[in-house]
Amino acid sequence: MKILRRHAHTPLNYFAPQLWQHKTVAFNIRRKVVAEGQTGIVQAVARVDSRTKNLTKRLQHGEIAIIDHEDIDRVSAEALVECKPLAVLNAAKSTSGRYPNLGPGILLDAGVPLIDDLGPSIMDIREGEYVRVDDDGAVYAEGKLISEGSIQTPEKNIENLAEARQGMTVQLKAFATNTMEYVEKEQDLILDGIGVPDIVTRFAGKHALIVVRGYRYKEDLDALSHYIREYKPIIIGVDGGADAVLEAGYKLDMIVGDMDSVSDKALKSGAEIVVHAYRDGRAPGQKRVEDLGVEHVVFPATGTSEDIAMLLADAKGAELIVALGTHSTLIEFLDKGRRGMASTFLTRLQIGSKLIDAKGVSQLYRTRISNWQIVLLLLAGITAIGAAMFATSAGQITFGLAAVWWSDFVQWLKSLF
Repeated sequence: MKILRRHAHTPLNYFAPQLWQHKTVAFNIRRKVVAEGQTGIVQAVARVDSRTKNLTKRLQHGEIAIIDHEDIDRVSAEALVECKPLAVLNAAKSTSGRYPNLGPGILLDAGVPLIDDLGPSIMDIREGEYVRVDDDGAVYAEGKLISEGSIQTPEKNIENLAEARQGMTVQLKAFATNTMEYVEKEQDLILDGIGVPDIVTRFAGKHALIVVRGYRYKEDLDALSHYIREYKPIIIGVDGGADAVLEAGYKLDMIVGDMDSVSDKALKSGAEIVVHAYRDGRAPGQKRVEDLGVEHVVFPATGTSEDIAMLLADAKGAELIVALGTHSTLIEFLDKGRRGMASTFLTRLQIGSKLIDAKGVSQLYRTRISNWQIVLLLLAGITAIGAAMFATSAGQITFGLAAVWWSDFVQWLKSLF
């Protein structure tokens, strides 16, 4: 079977280097590159889920991801790229124009074809079904046209982002007006800690490390390895951040969140569970932990899960709070689909004296020691030790014996030839 190569006029010709590099495994069970004589770019097994973070847990290399994700955010895009899909098909608009989201650009830069605005009919494709994507954005399943979308390109993405930046003023005003509304609802919690549940974990006099599945969270967690080993902080995973902690090989002390993106493994790890509930007491995640038979407490609050994790650590006497992967900027909150960031703004004002934001710490310092420098350092150390030994009588005797042994060894080698 011969691989069909694309020509310069093909709308997706900029994806060619990425697509053709897979040719050695092009005919495995999950995908197949379209043969000569057929139209289309690729055919592959489809994985379908309206929630991108759920899809990435089962999406395999070489499959096609079908999602319904308006304004694809950076974290979701990075998770998709790690799965190495053959293409991403989105029922919604990957950039709606609401704000300049970074997700589509990350997918395109990684060489992942992105077909946009396919409509709700694309979600009718069955999980595991083979689908074909044509070079005009049409998607077929079982030989039938399912939907037609817009092929995203780097040029289109730049245009979309430019238009989206024009609407940032509206978003900023909406975030600002949300502040007073939050203050009225949560002033007792923020100022006095009223409503914080009783927990088993003891924070008094200890450091607390809060891990959130945010920008560069894996790199930053790795950069804090020395701090974790030395200070042994209480480690709190916020939803999916709990799995990041376990994947890094650390012990998890507490999980805080609505439990929609944390694995069963993390929930059963022995960590204390704090379920984030709405202010009226409704807790969608409570049923899940009850079904698993895991003990838990409920924390009703209006803010985000990462906010209540900070407030909990502060209220229980943590000496220092280190936040990793947390969200603090307008773009980050819009990425998360939040109406406002007032809760985070006020939470940080309240605990600011003990809060250290470790987001981006992996970019702060990077070692620049080369292998040659390490070798020269070792040689210098050996030379210094040798010089020190030679200055003593015992060292001179040792070097003399070594010279005799070396001479005997050389003579023995010569006798063999």
